[in-house]
Amino acid sequence: MPLYRTYRKGELVVGIWKVEETIEELRARLDHFSLYEDDFMKLKADKRKQEWLSVRVLLKELLKEEKKIIYHSSGKPSLEDGSAKVSFSHTVGYVAVAIHPTQEVGIDIEQYATRVQRLASRFVRPDEQTSVESGDEVYVLLLHWSAKETMFKLMNQADVDFIDHLRIAPFVLQDAGELTAYEYRTDKHQQFHIDYCIHPDYVLTYSCVE
Repeated sequence: MPLYRTYRKGELVVGIWKVEETIEELRARLDHFSLYEDDFMKLKADKRKQEWLSVRVLLKELLKEEKKIIYHSSGKPSLEDGSAKVSFSHTVGYVAVAIHPTQEVGIDIEQYATRVQRLASRFVRPDEQTSVESGDEVYVLLLHWSAKETMFKLMNQADVDFIDHLRIAPFVLQDAGELTAYEYRTDKHQQFHIDYCIHPDYVLTYSCVE
């Protein structure tokens, strides 16, 4: 289907694609598939191929031209020509892309699912419980996980512990808003402002830093 959602904040652009096309239909949307074919052929599972192609179709839709993506040893993606900073995420039925011309970006999208409640002890700190108890528990927990994934991508650091090194400040759940977050992994102790929105199918978080 066409572009499902877009969000803009200054020069930051975020797009969401609802994945309904077949692999063949997605391939047909790329005019220069030869740019990607070697990497594509390494993928085995059809679901992974569909997600992989959807990211590139969405990127083309946002940029109005095709760009080759390369990956660093850390797994961080970038555009081969260096024309913008990018971040990608996917969940069941959706892919998300964030783009900024100069600033590092991070994005995460997570499927709405109650299983997050069973895993909360792995990523929620005691000083984050106030937020968890103040609203819809599933959405609040998903936002904690998603925001920390976005922070992790922005930091580009190894050995980040989601409890010891990352903290989301207390917040009241809304349909869309901004989270304040802190990292204790580096000497900088950076503060992040992370935008979010909730949807019946997913939660989305994204941010950029200089």
